[in-house]
Amino acid sequence: MGVQWPGLLWGLLLVPATLAAYLLAQRRRARYAARFTNLDLLAKVARSASWRRHLPAALYLLALTTLLLALARPQAVALVPKEQATVVLVMDVSGSMNATDVQPTRLTAAQQSAISFLGQLPAKFRVGLVSFSSTAQILTRPTTDRDAVQNAIASLRAEGATAMGEGIERALELKRPPTPPGTTTTLPGATPPSTAAPNPGADPPMVILLLSDGANTQGRTQPLDAARHARQLNVPVYTIALGTDTGMVDVPDEQTGQLRRIPVPPDRFTLRRIAEATNARSFNAPSSKDLKTIYQDLGSKIGFVKQRQEVTAGFAAGALLLLVAGAGLALVWFGRFP
Repeated sequence: MGVQWPGLLWGLLLVPATLAAYLLAQRRRARYAARFTNLDLLAKVARSASWRRHLPAALYLLALTTLLLALARPQAVALVPKEQATVVLVMDVSGSMNATDVQPTRLTAAQQSAISFLGQLPAKFRVGLVSFSSTAQILTRPTTDRDAVQNAIASLRAEGATAMGEGIERALELKRPPTPPGTTTTLPGATPPSTAAPNPGADPPMVILLLSDGANTQGRTQPLDAARHARQLNVPVYTIALGTDTGMVDVPDEQTGQLRRIPVPPDRFTLRRIAEATNARSFNAPSSKDLKTIYQDLGSKIGFVKQRQEVTAGFAAGALLLLVAGAGLALVWFGRFP
């Protein structure tokens, strides 16, 4: 809480001055009442000195305090939806996502939480979806069509290895608009098109939300190399490590074809380093409940920004209500106004 015109806060000195004047008036009134010898009248005066007689005055004093604060134009910090931004969900769909340590499975929990996360983002936000297993692919380019993204999330199936670095790189491709089909041929003597990098401040900010449950096992790009690339493009990569250290998954043996159980603990260390390298945060989600909570927290961090907003009208309305309440009680209890 702050004020735009702090100099006007000196006006609050009127509050203790008014209180002192009220107390002085009450003392003089008590001395005047002591001159009477009529016991019935003294009893009536004593009864009138109950808390009811002071409540309207207290409400008037609170109204004065609130009004003086309103004159200083108070401001409060509030969460305001961002106008525009791009959020790219990068989801691991490797075979380890079939593990059931996160109920009902890691992949199902991730799908349900991701769909719920979409509903928390401002409507103007564009959302894209990238999936990765042995390879990475863009399933949905950034769009405001939430149904398209939800359908793409629902279509995910878990199989294959983990190419985490490739997933980040594919998401970074969405930082720039797609290249128009065909190429433009530059005629002799003509000025070639500019290849200067676009101004990063001119485009809406972009955020990557990476969810994975295992270590990088495939791909030409290492996750930390992709993270450094993201930092160069000013794209924070928030990471979620899904699953527990006791997670197991059944995979067919390459030689015998029989199923064998292998441990699939999340690679929290790499995911944390990716987030740190891009000035973002990493989270651990050992259960579906934790995953939903993390998505809710990210929704408020990504979709909203803290801004100072003037709340003068609220203070003025409060002062008016206090003034009306004090006058109403004085009229009902004592038959006088104010």
